[in-house]
Amino acid sequence: MILMFPSIDFGAFTSDDPENMATTLQLVALMTVLSLAPAILILMTSFTRIVIVLSFVRMGLATQQMPPNQVLISLALFMTFFIMAPVFSDINESALTPMLDGEMTQEEAFTEGTEPLKEFMSQHTREKDLALFMGYAGLERPETLEDVPLTALIPAFAISELKTAFQIGFLIFVPFLVIDMIVASILMSMGMMMLPPVMISLPFKILLFVLVDGWYLIVESLLLSY
Repeated sequence: MILMFPSIDFGAFTSDDPENMATTLQLVALMTVLSLAPAILILMTSFTRIVIVLSFVRMGLATQQMPPNQVLISLALFMTFFIMAPVFSDINESALTPMLDGEMTQEEAFTEGTEPLKEFMSQHTREKDLALFMGYAGLERPETLEDVPLTALIPAFAISELKTAFQIGFLIFVPFLVIDMIVASILMSMGMMMLPPVMISLPFKILLFVLVDGWYLIVESLLLSY
């Protein structure tokens, strides 16, 4: 049995024909976008805030690697898809489907497709953060969302998400810190200096987290934050 593999014509990559060169540039642009897909997912969606908050929960519980990284990343990923579903739907209807049907060019599809993302990011970006990058680039104050370049909006959105995630993480840490302090004080008063307070406080923190249905509250807070 002989396996037949499809042949690849590399002539388009070395040809001086303008049409072949345009095709080559489109392929290079597509490969570049695919290589940047993880960064786009992380920095232009709700993934950053979600995964940081979930990591803070695990650190507050002091359960080391429980839940495992794979579980936290997978949960953050599916929550991101759930939150971003309306945005992805708008991109599909306004840009992807018309481009595949030949109703608009790739440049037009890119412009139309970035509008829902820009609207989402602008709603969760602090004016101070956006002004930082706009001012550094020497750009004037934008009058509309269309005047805001993605090169300034994406990093502004990223640091805004980081600040919000750390604020939520601080609030998560407070009750666990109180439990650690109470357990440490009790052990000190009993003269049990050699016993690590974490070993005693860990069951109480897990019990408290289970009794208040902590995962439900954390996920609910993340969903309501958007």
